[in-house]
Amino acid sequence: MCLSAEVSLGAAAVLIPAGAVAARSALQRDRRYLMIATLPFLFGLQQLVEGLVWIEGRAGNAHHVAQYSLLYMFFTWIAWPIWVPVSAYFIERGARRNIILLFVIAGAMLGGLQFIPYFVHDGWLTTTFLRWAIRYQDINLLDGLISRTAIYAIYVTVVIVPFLLVRSWEIKIFGLLVAGVLIVTYGFFSYAYISVFCFGGALVSTYLLALMWRKRAGPALA
Repeated sequence: MCLSAEVSLGAAAVLIPAGAVAARSALQRDRRYLMIATLPFLFGLQQLVEGLVWIEGRAGNAHHVAQYSLLYMFFTWIAWPIWVPVSAYFIERGARRNIILLFVIAGAMLGGLQFIPYFVHDGWLTTTFLRWAIRYQDINLLDGLISRTAIYAIYVTVVIVPFLLVRSWEIKIFGLLVAGVLIVTYGFFSYAYISVFCFGGALVSTYLLALMWRKRAGPALA
């Protein structure tokens, strides 16, 4: 994330336990919301990993930096493109679920194509430490077929549109918040977009915590 190890670890310290409580609440009241309620917990884990990237980078442990960077990119390319549309799939009812399922399949295919080659091709993922950010630079398997802009457009579509397809206006708002983070990241932090976008996602996931907390004492989720 941008800023420092301390900020990343601080975000993790808040999101991990709070996300666990939100997931427990969803499990008790409406299991359809379990996966989306777990998002803050997962964002917290990702911020924990990035805190470790910062720490190992300061210590000059290149091997550990590479390992933690790979784990960080697991969240970026595997967790989010799959977990996000699946969480929307379980919330929605009716014919729209079939449409959301297509996003699940697209996310799994895109994530696999982008992440798995890191294990085969040494040097396809490099980590650079800037003053207030970490830059994850990679070579994508699809680079020779389509532009990076097209790859990111597909990625963004997979992680945002499923939320907008859900009929619940509260979930649509979350999707719009994520879209807002994307716009800000692309406009102002393109030099470290992966790190900053994921931190922004962690911030807006607090909206889900507030939503689950409000629902906790109210009527069953619908």
